[in-house]
Formats: sequence, structure tokens, C-alpha cells
Amino acid sequence: MNPDISKERKGASFDVEKLTHILDGAAEKTKRRREIESLVINDPDFKHEDLNFLSRSERYDRAVKKSAQIILKIREYGIADPDEIYSFKRVLLGNNIEPFGLHFVMFLLTLYSQCDPEQSKKWLPLAESLKALGTYAQTEMGHGTHLRGLETTATYDPATQEFVMNSPTVSSIKWWPGGLGKTSNHAIVLAQLHTHGKCHGLHAFIVPIRCMSTHKTLPGIVVGDIGPKFGFDEVDNGYLKLENVRIPRENMLMKYAKVEADGSYVKPPSSKLTYGTMVFIRSMIVGESARALSKACTIAIRYSTVRHQSELRPGDPEPQILDYQTQQYKLFPLMATAFAFHFVGQYMNNTYHRITGDISQGDLSELPELHALSAGLKAFTTWTTNAGIEVCRMSCGGHGYSRSSALPDIYVTFTPTCTYEGENTVMMLQTARYLMKSYRQVQAGQRLSGIVSYLNEAEQGRLQPRAVSSRPIVVDINDLSSLVEVYKLRAAGLVELAAKSIQEELQKRKSQEDAWNNSAIDLVRASDAHCHYVVVKLFSAKLGEIGDTAVHSVLSTLALLYTLHGITHNSGDFLQVGLLTVPQVLQVSVRLKELLSQVRPNAVALMDAFDYRDEMLNSSLGRYDGNVYEHMFDWARRSPLNRTEVHESYHKYLKPLQSKL
Repeated sequence: MNPDISKERKGASFDVEKLTHILDGAAEKTKRRREIESLVINDPDFKHEDLNFLSRSERYDRAVKKSAQIILKIREYGIADPDEIYSFKRVLLGNNIEPFGLHFVMFLLTLYSQCDPEQSKKWLPLAESLKALGTYAQTEMGHGTHLRGLETTATYDPATQEFVMNSPTVSSIKWWPGGLGKTSNHAIVLAQLHTHGKCHGLHAFIVPIRCMSTHKTLPGIVVGDIGPKFGFDEVDNGYLKLENVRIPRENMLMKYAKVEADGSYVKPPSSKLTYGTMVFIRSMIVGESARALSKACTIAIRYSTVRHQSELRPGDPEPQILDYQTQQYKLFPLMATAFAFHFVGQYMNNTYHRITGDISQGDLSELPELHALSAGLKAFTTWTTNAGIEVCRMSCGGHGYSRSSALPDIYVTFTPTCTYEGENTVMMLQTARYLMKSYRQVQAGQRLSGIVSYLNEAEQGRLQPRAVSSRPIVVDINDLSSLVEVYKLRAAGLVELAAKSIQEELQKRKSQEDAWNNSAIDLVRASDAHCHYVVVKLFSAKLGEIGDTAVHSVLSTLALLYTLHGITHNSGDFLQVGLLTVPQVLQVSVRLKELLSQVRPNAVALMDAFDYRDEMLNSSLGRYDGNVYEHMFDWARRSPLNRTEVHESYHKYLKPLQSKL
């Protein structure tokens, strides 16, 4: 064990194990998670292999093999709980993605949520046994987030009681679905439903694309892999072109919307029910943001503990780079963010399951809020995490650029979340649409409930931005409840400013659409502030559930750090809405520096609480033992370029060149 990192752990002011239990949800869950992780790590069938030294085809081959092994091992070990299955996969996959991923999180989930009873009897056994191995084909080459713009068609033929599926244009070719290129034999295809000459909008259809016995492509199907990407080398993201493909009427998912045998259309109770799978994935991405950022922070903070660099004072030994205030300012707010997002992820998971339970009982009242919240938080957390991982990489200097650090892999694997399941700016605008609707309801005299209930104050005119010369509100920068109130008023103020911007545009005789577009920057700001308020509120609320004094103290410091850092980075908002003065913002900056020094003794222990095994991080820089340089050297020597003393290129090109010069 590196002595620097040992010293850090000995100096922690709290019990790491207790914090791990809080992150897992209970001591029993921690115990079970570790049991599952040990099953994987100690299983001789799961030979560890560094994928960085393999070609893309080899990486895909190994990933399919590993996915197949996972299925068999989960069955062998009798693991059935979804959280336990996720733990099993997480330790085995590390920072990589599995080709079967969309089968489980989108194909199977959509079948569960949108099949009617007869369809469930047919398709669930096939999908659960992986005889029907599926993906979710929504995005097209020409359209992604704008679902109404999707061009793929499903035209009902009453004479044969079939849907005729077509990709009418080049831009309508399905593009990007994971597992589509080579792995899947079925796809849930989102297409525009046409019956009796009328279009009824987007609906989901089960489309066989490959033979279930030979895996050969079926007639009318043009399918393949889209080629190398920025990351995701293990996944066969694919394209799908449909040429007059006929499927039975029963292949339309008909739990909510239906097409009768004669072609008559039965509307669903809510159009948003079709997008239930997307809402789930967006909710899940919030938790994934916490995991990706906490991994990156663990690596960067451990490395910053054992790395010594430069001098604070001439002649002194080189200090740990974590002792530099600039390094702390880079990493500690991100560490606090990882904890905040973890607790928000837990909240979103619980909320999703609660509301979907209500939906199954016919109560759709909270679906619009869930849709808006999942869209906004998906964008808010992924933008922050994507930028944060890169900060972690750069904070490790040149060594962070090496794939042995794992930071490049974490980055390229996480980056697509900013665009898949909804491009982030569009997601923020979807949340803004809900906020504007809520604001108008308040103006009309309605009382709001749920997370937007703070807008009720607009009815009394209490959200008006204060004049610069007016007396600011009293803010205690050491009191989280006071700061939560400030974040709430910032969100409310920016919502009102965005609403007034639209109104001003309309008064200029602009159309609703032009008024919206001309106010889009204000609308995104309002959504961002709304999401930021939700995160701060939930982080603060989580502290009330923690009984251990030492853990409560260190998490309170992190929550305060997260909240004050948000003020410094968005000081213009708080000043514009009149919530803070310039002297108060300067006070926040001073307090922020004090919090950095308070967090410093616990930094390593805080990241240890996430309990990532070395096999899961797969990072030379983030090793638990801190022996960074030994592992970096060992990793480099395994490079395929080092298998021969003299590379063949010398004899083929260099030697002949030298002889001619």
C-alpha cells in the first residue's frame, strides 16, 4: 500500500463503511452487492482481458461472449433481483458496454409495459429466453429527438390484417440502435401509423429482422453495423431499412392504443404512454451520471494523493498535488456533485416505480411531471458529468490521457448520453414547456402541487425580480435551508423571466412558434435553474435521513460545497434576479475556499465509500493500493507493439528507406 494513500485513510473523520451503507441503501444491500461482486471476480470463467489492446471486431466478439456468459452465470447462481443483476453486470463489464444492453433495458422493458395480455403470453417467453433477442429502433438518420418528425411508416392492410413497414426516404433509415448491426433478431420499431388513409402518429411495432434459427436477414430487411464511433467499440450500433416488410396486426404493441381487424383506431388514454420506456431510461441515466462521475473522481483523487509535483516553497519536498488549492477546486465540487447525483438518482428510481405503479392502476395524473423532470434532469446531470469527467482527466496531467487511466474509456462511454434518449438542449426545452404551462396555470388561478408548487407564489407577484437598489433577501451562506430557498427563488424568477420574454415576443406580433424560438435561451436557463433547485433540494433533504453524526457532518459539508459552488458558477442569475448582492457573492467565494480545506482530509475516504473494486475501475491511476507507477509500467509492457524486439515495419520500410538516403 502506498504510504500517502494509507495516511489519507487513517486521517478520515468518519466511518467509510457507514457511508457505503447509505449509498447502497442499507447494510444488507452492501453485503449482498459485495457477495455478487466476489462471485464475478473469483470466477475462473471470467478471465480478465484488457480490451484496449484488441481490434474492434475482437472487442465485439469478446463482448458477445461475455454477455452470453453473464446470462448463464446469473441463471447458475440463481440471481433474479434486478438490482443484483445490475451489480453482477457492473463488476464484469467495468467501463465497457454490452451488446445485449438494449435487449434488457429497452426491448424487454417495452414488452413488459406495452404488450396486451395476449401479446405478453407470446412475446415475453421468447424475449426472456433470448430466443427473440431485441433492440429498440427509434432514431433515424434524419431525425432523433424530434419524434413527430420520424418518417418510418406502418400502413395497415385490412385485406391481410397486416402492417406494411417502410423506410420511404434515406433519412428515414433507422440509425444508431445498439445491438442492431449484428446481434439482434427482432426490433421494436417506432413508426408513423397509417390506417384508412389517416396518420395516427408514432406507435411501436415488433419487427422480426433476422431468422431466429439461422440469424440470416429476413426478406425486405436491410440491416448492418454503422461503423466505428467515438467509443462503444463493443457495441454493434446499426442501421435498418425496411422495404415493404409485412408483419401481423398483433405485432403492434396494443396495451394502450389499438388497431382493430377492420382498421379502426382506438386512441390511448395518453399519448405519453408510448414513451414510457424513454422516461425510464432518462431516469436511469441520472444514476448512471453519478456512477460515471464518481468513478472519474475516485481515480483523479487517488492519483492526486500519490502524485507529487513542483514546489510550494523553494527547497521543500514536492507536495501531493491534492494539496494545491487549484486541484481541490477542480475535484472537490465534482466529488460533491457525484454524491448529489447519486441521491437524485435514487429519488428518480423510486419516483419512476411509484408513478408507473399508479399508471398501471389508471392514474396518469403525475405522468406529465415525471416526463418533464426526467427530461430535464437527464440533460442537467449528463452535461455536468460529461464536463466533469474531462476535468478529472486533465487534473491527472499527461497520465490521464493514457487509456491505462481508464478516464478516456469512461469519457467516451458516457459522452453519448448527452445526445441519446433525447438531445440535451431539446430535453431542457421539453422541461421548459412544462414549466411554462405550469406558470400559465398559476396565472389562471390554479394551485400547483409536486415539484413545481413553488410557482404558486407567482400568483401573489412574489417572484418579481428585485431592483438592483432594493434590499436583498437575508441569506445565511452556512445554512442549507436558506440556500435551498435562494435556489428556489432563482428558478422561479427565471421561469417568470422566460414567460415574460415569450409574452413580449407575442406583443411584437410574432407567432407562438417564433416567440418560443426567440426566447429559447431564456427557456433553457429556466429549466437549468429548475433542475439545479431540485438537485440542491434533494441533497439537502437526504441529510435529514442520516443519523450518524460524523457521516452527517461530512455530507453536510459536501452539500454546502455543492450549493455554494453552484452560486459562484451562476452568480449572474442570482444577481440578475436580485437575490444576492456583489458583496454576498464575494462572501460565497471566501466560504467556498474554506470548505475546500475542510473536505481535504476526507477526500480519499469519501471516494472509497463508493466501494469500487479495482476490477471495476480498471485504472492504473485509480488503484486502491495507490501503487500507480508500478501498474502503469506493467500495463505498457503488455502492449502488442512490445511483443517483438524489432517491428516488421523496420524491415519493410525503414531499412529500405535508410539504404536509399
